[in-house]
Amino acid sequence: MSEDLISFKEMCARFDVTPRTLRYYEYIELLQPKREGRSRLYGPREVARMTLIMRGRRWGFSLEELRQWLLIYDHEGDEAQLKAWVPLAEEKMASLRQQKVEIDQTIDELDRMMRSVQDDLDQRAGS
Repeated sequence: MSEDLISFKEMCARFDVTPRTLRYYEYIELLQPKREGRSRLYGPREVARMTLIMRGRRWGFSLEELRQWLLIYDHEGDEAQLKAWVPLAEEKMASLRQQKVEIDQTIDELDRMMRSVQDDLDQRAGS
């Protein structure tokens, strides 16, 4: 095996994903490993793509959004890909900021309710 190729098992371990996940990413054409018989071998291109996929998932991008973004690179190159990414990232950032506002509001509401219930329990215990 070439020095720059890693096995299916090594790829799973490196990115902490299940074999099912890795096979699915291949099925939906996010990854295209080399095949030697039944073995899958992943080179630097696939490792780089998987790094981008994992980052994108952590940031909340759907697999279809990531697939489309990777296709831009395949067909038009990295400059087109980067230009396409900026508006996607701006949209995702706006969505995440809105979620943060909603989460902060929910935390405040839950905190007020919890204190109110605790006060009520304390009053009952003091009676």
